[in-house]
Amino acid sequence: MTWPELNYADWKDTCATLHMWTQVVGKIRLSLSPWINHSWHVTLYVTSRGLTTSPIPHGTDTFEIRFDFIDHNLRILKSDGGQRAIQLKPQTVAEFYNAVMAALNELELPVKIDTTPNEIANPIPFEKDDKHRTYDAEYANRFWRVLVQADRVFKKFRSRFCGKCSPVHFFWGSFDFAVTRFSGRQAPPHPGGIPHLPDAITREAYSQEVSSLGFWPGADVMPEALFYSYSYPEPPGFAQAKVNPDAASYNSQLREFTLPYEAVRTAKSPDEALLDFAQSTYDAASTLGKWDRATLEEKKPILHSGRPRS
Repeated sequence: MTWPELNYADWKDTCATLHMWTQVVGKIRLSLSPWINHSWHVTLYVTSRGLTTSPIPHGTDTFEIRFDFIDHNLRILKSDGGQRAIQLKPQTVAEFYNAVMAALNELELPVKIDTTPNEIANPIPFEKDDKHRTYDAEYANRFWRVLVQADRVFKKFRSRFCGKCSPVHFFWGSFDFAVTRFSGRQAPPHPGGIPHLPDAITREAYSQEVSSLGFWPGADVMPEALFYSYSYPEPPGFAQAKVNPDAASYNSQLREFTLPYEAVRTAKSPDEALLDFAQSTYDAASTLGKWDRATLEEKKPILHSGRPRS
């Protein structure tokens, strides 16, 4: 099935374990990559088999770490041809962390990371985490397949905007997938308060006005996979805006519009349902926030002799 079922209750333990595994890998990218605004240097990206860090610099070498959710392994590929593979199977976070670090050392890619997970309550350092140990290959594959479809639709939505816009990328801290549009104006300081994330990082991430679209697989506090859209700062009237499709609603706890993944998956056209949600929530944010839409939105080139002209 193109858009597979993803009932949070059926894979919550695997979800929690995979969240920690992606944090291990993400923190490796974080520790070695040059800073890019809004923490874009830390994210992972969807591939045709899973998730990747993209190339990470290490001295004059580079390496890449790839989750493969088809063959279920983690591959580390170095620019000198060296590589290692770690099987993705039921194992503790501590075992996974130790295996990754050992593989990096064997490839002469030593790295030190902060081993305390970010953006979760009551974090357990990776090397001490024997709690999270579940890996259901079927559900890990389903999760990745959802990301593949979301990535495809998010990129189509992204193409409609010519202002500053993020890549479509996966944030391992919050364990969500997102694409963010920017108005081009500064935003008021964010209040911060995200667990185990320095307020300075949050405030830099939200230093400019944004409208963000994303996918979140769920968590114990809200056990449902959903798409979301929010605006920061939230303009007056945003919560009362009419958005599509009918299954979408404003969540006052999250301060964002949400659309259950199941409503998209079972829609006559999942692509159209998701694009309708993306467009209508952006329309509300940008109109109520008085963005300069004429400047920021898509301008298709006129083609002459195969070459674009503006």
